[in-house]
Amino acid sequence: MAETRMQGRKGFSWRPIGWGGAAFLLTLPLVAGAPWTLSDYVIMGLMLGVAGLVIELAVRTSGNRAYRGGATLAVAASFLLVWVNGAVGLLGSENNPANLLFFGVIAIAAAGSAMAGFRAAGMARAMFAAAAAQAAIGVAALIWPLGSPGYQGIYEAVMGTILFSAFWLGSAGLFRRAAGQGQP
Repeated sequence: MAETRMQGRKGFSWRPIGWGGAAFLLTLPLVAGAPWTLSDYVIMGLMLGVAGLVIELAVRTSGNRAYRGGATLAVAASFLLVWVNGAVGLLGSENNPANLLFFGVIAIAAAGSAMAGFRAAGMARAMFAAAAAQAAIGVAALIWPLGSPGYQGIYEAVMGTILFSAFWLGSAGLFRRAAGQGQP
């Protein structure tokens, strides 16, 4: 039954594409000649592995496409927030302690989902809360200059808020659709 849920039309399985894509992303810096250390590859491998496992769990949990899409967007938002902040920082450099605020956004999404029992309607509310937290950090970064000075700081706060809030809101919308389709 679980294997059937992971397949699309006519028995097509997305699993090799998903894990193959993760392997491709992990080897891309090596092929591109990026100056990564062994620890960079280990950390990225762990991040991709955790993201892949969470998506696998969501796919096994529900056969509903909207639910799966909502989970995938939430995982993508979380993954990208961690990656961007670890690599270059969303507000200023990666060494700026204000970037730690974004881990709170991920915690809100994760804790809200767990408190909702991973049911679609509750996960929609958790993703809306994550979007609100993301936007609040962006507004705070504009009020109290938390990022780079001048226009660069405004750009960081506005673009980061818009981009990541869109991920969270898209996820919320998909979970809401799944709840409307009778997905528990």
